[in-house]
Amino acid sequence: MRSIILALSVLSSLGLAACATSANAPIGVGGPIRGDGQARLNEPTRVGPLVFTPKEVVEDSRCPSGVQCVWAGRLVLLTRIDGPGWRQTIPLALGEDQPIGGHVVRLANARPAPVAGQPIAPGTYIFAFQLR
Repeated sequence: MRSIILALSVLSSLGLAACATSANAPIGVGGPIRGDGQARLNEPTRVGPLVFTPKEVVEDSRCPSGVQCVWAGRLVLLTRIDGPGWRQTIPLALGEDQPIGGHVVRLANARPAPVAGQPIAPGTYIFAFQLR
């Protein structure tokens, strides 16, 4: 019985080690990385040599569709960016270039667009990132 438990323990450890070293997994996440530059909150996506992980919507004051606003508003997304040998978490404002790690990055799009009187559930956001 002990040898079976030991064998299962060793096999389990080997399986976990294989998952932890997967080329598709960023440090500390252990899951797959999308390759299309788009991601939901806490879902990593690769754009060139960088991996973007949206962490939190800090501000979403965008003008709702069908409403006439004096100011267009803005969306700010706290984003972890992993590059070769470095990691940094920064706020990205929609449509604004941001230099980081020798690159210029941009939060290019955020869906859905706001609708008057309807809050956006955090899990429904989809963000698109670009290297400029």
